[in-house]
Amino acid sequence: MRPIVVLSLCLSLALALPAAAAPGKRDYVVLMQGRVAGAQSVAVAADGSVQVEYQFADRGRGDHSNTHWRVNGDGTLREYQGRGNDYLKTPFEESYRLDGTQARWKNPSEQGQRELAAPAFFLPLQAAPEATGALARALLKAPQRRLALLPAGEANGRDLGEHQIVGTQGPVKLRLFGIEGLDFTPRPVWLREDGSTAAVIAAAGWFSVVEREFEAATPKLIELQEAAAAAWAADLARRLTHAPVGPLLIRNARVFDPRDLSVAAGTSVLIEGERIVRVAPDARLSAPAGAEILDARGRFLMPGLWDVHKHYTGAHDGALDIAAGITSARDVANDFEAFPARVKRFDAGSEIGPRVMMAGFIDGPGPYAGPTKMLVATAEEARKAVDFYADRGYMQIKSYSSLKPELVPVIADRAHQRGLRYSGHVPAFMSARQFVEGGADELQHLLFVELNFMYPRVRDTQTMKRLTEVAAHAHEYPPEHPQVREFIDFLKRHRTTLDPTMALAEDLFGGDPKDKTPPGLRGVAERLPPQARRNLSWGALKPPHGEEEAYRQAFPSMLKLLKALHEAGVTLLPGTDALAGYMLHAELEVYARAGIPNAEVLRLATLTPAQVFGVAAQRGAIAPGRYADLVLIDGDPLRDMRDIRKVDAVFKGGKRFDPEQIERALGIVPRKAPADAK
Repeated sequence: MRPIVVLSLCLSLALALPAAAAPGKRDYVVLMQGRVAGAQSVAVAADGSVQVEYQFADRGRGDHSNTHWRVNGDGTLREYQGRGNDYLKTPFEESYRLDGTQARWKNPSEQGQRELAAPAFFLPLQAAPEATGALARALLKAPQRRLALLPAGEANGRDLGEHQIVGTQGPVKLRLFGIEGLDFTPRPVWLREDGSTAAVIAAAGWFSVVEREFEAATPKLIELQEAAAAAWAADLARRLTHAPVGPLLIRNARVFDPRDLSVAAGTSVLIEGERIVRVAPDARLSAPAGAEILDARGRFLMPGLWDVHKHYTGAHDGALDIAAGITSARDVANDFEAFPARVKRFDAGSEIGPRVMMAGFIDGPGPYAGPTKMLVATAEEARKAVDFYADRGYMQIKSYSSLKPELVPVIADRAHQRGLRYSGHVPAFMSARQFVEGGADELQHLLFVELNFMYPRVRDTQTMKRLTEVAAHAHEYPPEHPQVREFIDFLKRHRTTLDPTMALAEDLFGGDPKDKTPPGLRGVAERLPPQARRNLSWGALKPPHGEEEAYRQAFPSMLKLLKALHEAGVTLLPGTDALAGYMLHAELEVYARAGIPNAEVLRLATLTPAQVFGVAAQRGAIAPGRYADLVLIDGDPLRDMRDIRKVDAVFKGGKRFDPEQIERALGIVPRKAPADAK
């Protein structure tokens, strides 16, 4: 489907691998940002049948499954049984069986059957990481290393390199194998010479499942894997970045100005290098010699969008953002060792992505600690953590739920002393009011505003309670409630900003537990690679018996609260915390549905973050001297916010990106049908 860079000149691994891994028992450790979070055990019987137990804990959430499967001679699954709970602790059962050429499968959100004319690999919805290894072994045996996937899609495998890795038993030769067709970019898996799985590591090492023999070598595996991903991203950037050879003149555009919410038709924008030089009516702006001219044909031209709640992990995230018109972003938690290198690649143009401002992530130790290596328990540790980030160019600190409440003012004071903003999840055992009084400038997620009304009845928000209590009781706090009115006024007085992540809230509180497509991505998910769209959702909360109506009212109540906050003058900063690019469109659509005027929504997504983060002289408006970060829309989002999805061209620093080209390169069916494509 997509090109991939082969990092080794030749590979000597034999192709005649067994259909299943070698008999015996293998144990794996599950690591989140380098910390032990769980385990996987794989037992392969003499007859080739496989038994896998897999579990991990993540802030009160996490999978736990027991699965069993048998394979055919070609490595594809003959039968599969799985049960346990998913990430949000919802029970599941999943099954697959192949009788002759008749395949049947069933899980809580999928059920189907198909007559197979050729081998196909069933990929379980709640697959343990070992299933990725099983697919890799099947691909190595398949003609041209290609296999149809069930329920849909196709996978093909590519060698990414062969490396000597030092394990507890000495040096071992491991193969890095990439599987295309599961995600937007190749999914890596590390294999031993006998084909057994050595490690499955998510992008940027956020989540690693590593055979215990190689646990100490995990940083090296991540380094090699990230080098392969960076090479893939660099090749994509070379092919899809269009830089004008001289000045660029965009003519005949309807230019939106978020400073006064005006639209000027028949307007030209002159760009030289990465900056806007002039903005004027068409008749008053002549093309310089050698200029490239782009006729906007009366389409809507606006400043580049912001997403203020990002976690860049995969090599596709930046490209998806650019394709969606997002030219600026804030990453609010990432690996402080590896992530700055990705930001530099974005800036250098060797990886497609927006301009990224970094927030340093801090939490406290404990069983519910967030995915970060920066855990603090004392005031001295907290101040050192802030200094660590400030010294490395971070613009903000974000803390998390396991932080000791008494450390909030310590972090806030040190952050402000170093010129940084401070935001976060409200730590457990304190209220949002206390968090702001302690010095926080911003709240992440509207649900923490809701939880403020439930304090002190709900104090421990490290667990699933921070979701279920909001689902059950949000409807009890309408905007006219005295407690709500008073707290909105409190936030306004303190000039507290809010990063609501409303599209994510709709997924959690307004989605269907049986549907793995977030409400905001319906109509978009159908264009994504079949396997990628199976796990787009965080998973909607399933109401307990008797609470169905309360859960149904939760998200509509949150929409009313959002509108009330905006009307009162509380600054909203649109962000996603979910699928890159497309989910920001869903976020803005939610704001419009809540009753915020479309022009004001566009201002929130362009100029407002630039003002809050102190870069309004460089970004947020189409004006001379600012970066040429622009989005050309084939529609009118002032009339219908759904038109924000109709992105025709994106400019970052004057360089043009074609969303259709990016989508095709990532295995996405472009928005435009072939008949009306340019």
